Amino acid sequence: MRNIKLNDKLIIKLYFVIAISFLVAIGMMMLISYFTLPMFMKDPTEINLKKYNLMLISLGILTFIVSSLFLVRKKLVYLKLITENIEQIANGKLGLTIEVQGRDEVAQLAMNINSMSEELKRKFENERRLESSKNELITNVSHDLRTPLTSIIGYLDLLRKGQYANREQLQEYVETIYGKSQRLKNLINELFEYTRLSSPDVRLNLRTVDLASLIRQMFGEYIPLLEDERLTIRESITDEVLPALIDVEKMVRVYENLIMNAIKYSMKPSPFQIVLKSDGVNAVLEVSNKIVAPPIDDANKLFDRLFIDDEERTGNGGTGLGLAISKRIVQLHGGAIHAEYNQNWISFIVELPIQK
Repeated sequence: MRNIKLNDKLIIKLYFVIAISFLVAIGMMMLISYFTLPMFMKDPTEINLKKYNLMLISLGILTFIVSSLFLVRKKLVYLKLITENIEQIANGKLGLTIEVQGRDEVAQLAMNINSMSEELKRKFENERRLESSKNELITNVSHDLRTPLTSIIGYLDLLRKGQYANREQLQEYVETIYGKSQRLKNLINELFEYTRLSSPDVRLNLRTVDLASLIRQMFGEYIPLLEDERLTIRESITDEVLPALIDVEKMVRVYENLIMNAIKYSMKPSPFQIVLKSDGVNAVLEVSNKIVAPPIDDANKLFDRLFIDDEERTGNGGTGLGLAISKRIVQLHGGAIHAEYNQNWISFIVELPIQK
């Protein structure tokens, strides 16, 4: 019996019920015959024998039905419970689960319904969350697009009406329009990029590279810019090889975004620190810089879509999507990114799995 598969148990139980019910019916017929047959034998006419046999068969059938129902009543009650729960799930009570009784097909059916119910609840909540996020994104994007667009329209209207004092003011208006147009273009590009990365069909061009060499080379290109911004560089990049399977172009964008973020929002002058090390499982990059005050109560909110902390960040040209894009790219690589704030130092830590 140990080798019997789960999906055979209900059939075996059904055969068992039929066999027991049949034996009970035969026993009942024999018992009735034992007590009643002598009475009919006193007047053994053909009509009486026919009536007797009909009665005996009827009692046997009735006994078979009653005993069968008695033996399967527990399963019938359980099936009714399953039916009632399915009706509740169909009426919107997602996540409802049924108590699993036994180990046969009916129990398997209950487990499958539970899994379906929980999966439907998870998908429904995810869809609702995505819908809410989409509405929030549309609202924020509309606001961010409208701000530079309104300025562009305003300055163009001044130019259209010739409301400028001299050529210098004309040039000033043109430069302002160009700057606002560039901000609008950057926001639209980042919005398209974030949308593309959020798609389930996104594909990465993966290859194995040494992260230490990659970051050392990339960071070297930014040293002159960091020095021009009066940032004192503190570098600690491990000499060991850290092979990682990454999309180089996308991960370089993450690292560059963190460096540019530090350049924009650092105190000037102040230290700037970049550390790359291995914890045995992950390559851990930490980019740190000093800021005047904590950005928000939770630094990790900086990764929220279109989060812009204050007017200073907006004035620096931040679209609010850069860190959200970085987080999505890191997640696509099976890594993690988070932020920490401690005594005017803000650090962004990126962890990526090392290839064995």
